[in-house]
Amino acid sequence: MTKAGTTLTAPAAPAAAVRLPRRRGIELALIVLAVLLSVYGYCAVGLARTGTVPPGAAGYGAGLGVLALVAHLAVRFRAPYADPLPLPIGVLLNGLGLVLIYRLDLQTPGDRAAPAQLVWSTLGVSLFIVVVLMLRDHRLLQRYSYVCVAAALVLLLLPIFFPAVNGARIWIRIAGFSIQPSEFAKVLLAVFFAAYLAANRNALAYAGRRLWFMQFPTGRVLGPIVTIWLVSVGVLILERDLGTSLLFFGLFVVMLYVATGRTGWIAVGLVLAVLGAVAVGHLEPHVHGRIEDWLHPFASIDAGQGPNQLAQSLFAFAAGGMIGTGLGLGHSILIGFATKSDFILATAGEELGLAGLSAIFLLYGLLVERGYRAGLALREPFGRLLAVGLASIVALQVFVIAGGVTGLIPLTGMAMPFLAQGGSSVVTNWAIVALLIRVSDSARRHYDGRVAP
Repeated sequence: MTKAGTTLTAPAAPAAAVRLPRRRGIELALIVLAVLLSVYGYCAVGLARTGTVPPGAAGYGAGLGVLALVAHLAVRFRAPYADPLPLPIGVLLNGLGLVLIYRLDLQTPGDRAAPAQLVWSTLGVSLFIVVVLMLRDHRLLQRYSYVCVAAALVLLLLPIFFPAVNGARIWIRIAGFSIQPSEFAKVLLAVFFAAYLAANRNALAYAGRRLWFMQFPTGRVLGPIVTIWLVSVGVLILERDLGTSLLFFGLFVVMLYVATGRTGWIAVGLVLAVLGAVAVGHLEPHVHGRIEDWLHPFASIDAGQGPNQLAQSLFAFAAGGMIGTGLGLGHSILIGFATKSDFILATAGEELGLAGLSAIFLLYGLLVERGYRAGLALREPFGRLLAVGLASIVALQVFVIAGGVTGLIPLTGMAMPFLAQGGSSVVTNWAIVALLIRVSDSARRHYDGRVAP
């Protein structure tokens, strides 16, 4: 239609959203493969140690398979568009962790950790199912950000009132039952950081005063979140939980960078990390001892006192070579009391070799990548920051632990996600996977065919 020489056209209809495939069949196939690999590892350990298939192999496979199947059905029912990879990766890593702990149990008859770890794994998968079924939209968490931060601070403070364990006050022990509250606090703080940064991202990025090479936000905007972070890290340092302190610091810097897009925050974070490490290393005897062990891992051997834990860990990695000694045929038990927790990666390195260790790191890397991918696909800031924060928790934890047991950085005393003995850790990591499933379902369900900015 024309009027006065002007052509009028009807507005173009909005492009229809691209409906992505659900891929639940791929997820189920990968879960079956993960369970079969775990059962194979369990049988291989028994054959290597006793020459027979363990009598509980069928029960172990059935139990792990049922848990994984119920989790899959929950995802199929409530999050049909979710990424098909996080759940199988969690099942495989958890199953491999149970195999390694069972293998170490065979050489420590007085310390049977595998049955307890299986119970905690069941609780973790149950929490995964509850989160997937009950949390219909991840954005609901944004409403409870201040409840989350209050709960996180309470959890961090509770261990102060309980006796120290191995020089650190990070456990709550009641009637033989123990949990590590900081494991749950890290997820709650990630929710709070995501909500606060999403609500104030423009002020953080563009308001304030420019100093040197970057824009610093006003104290009114940056003050509350910095205060929460400083209180959290201060409490952890008081409790000598330095590994989690480093994790919280890295999480804070990464999420601040993602929210503002200012690379200067990375530089500031690195400078503060170096200054903090130097200060704590000189003032805290426990940390100073770990730094000395890191700088001189074979000093105890030269002094005629035998190898320390780090030296034994390095020996285990060296003995593994390229393809490893085989499951059940290593000697990483010589590492000592932390072999099932802090140093379980050394067992994997010795018995699976560099090839197996690389495969484990690739699994972690793939889990982190899928979390980042889900965050980038979302167009609302809270979900994007939440996905990046949760994935960064896994990435930072793997880096800190792997760096410690391989001698890259000083030891920090944390649990390898899914692999290491630790009930609080495995339950928390299943909660992280559940939240990533929920975020990825939202991202893929509302995908419109455009590339996220």
